[in-house]
Amino acid sequence: MRNSRPSAEVGPGAGGGARRSGGDVAMKVQELGHIVLYVRNVERSARFYRDVLGWRQILPHEKDGMAFPAAAFSAPSGRTHHELLLIEVGNDAAPVPHGPRIGMYHFGLKIGDSDDDLREALGQLEEAGATVVGASDHTVTHSLYIEDPDGNEIELYVDVPGVDWVAHPELLASPIRPLRL
Repeated sequence: MRNSRPSAEVGPGAGGGARRSGGDVAMKVQELGHIVLYVRNVERSARFYRDVLGWRQILPHEKDGMAFPAAAFSAPSGRTHHELLLIEVGNDAAPVPHGPRIGMYHFGLKIGDSDDDLREALGQLEEAGATVVGASDHTVTHSLYIEDPDGNEIELYVDVPGVDWVAHPELLASPIRPLRL
């Protein structure tokens, strides 16, 4: 039910799970399913996600009969039916504002298992002319930050081998350092 509001307050509950004001345990999210992005030009954005980032485009097909310009993708892993949907809103759409704002900052994509994988990705990004806006050592991950053609920020990362963030979740709050590849 889109745009509906819950009738009960939701807050932290015992055992780390969210509880409603009546004491019932709230639903359990099992995984992040997909991301939907508004884009100015769906063909341009589809080329970026397909040809630069390697996503498998599953829509549109020639006979799909979509009611609006859009493109759907699944990651190369094929984990689920779709993980990314791009919806065209036209060239007159307002740009993504920079700096602190309400809304999504970025989304992260794990691209490998080592800094060698990150270096290879950086070379491919540079060859494709992609906009790289940062590189960070987060202790638990090493990350490159890029922008898609509409300015949506994407984190491309690898988990740092040997860092046990499951046993030591406080490592997620480690100071961010510049990453040198």
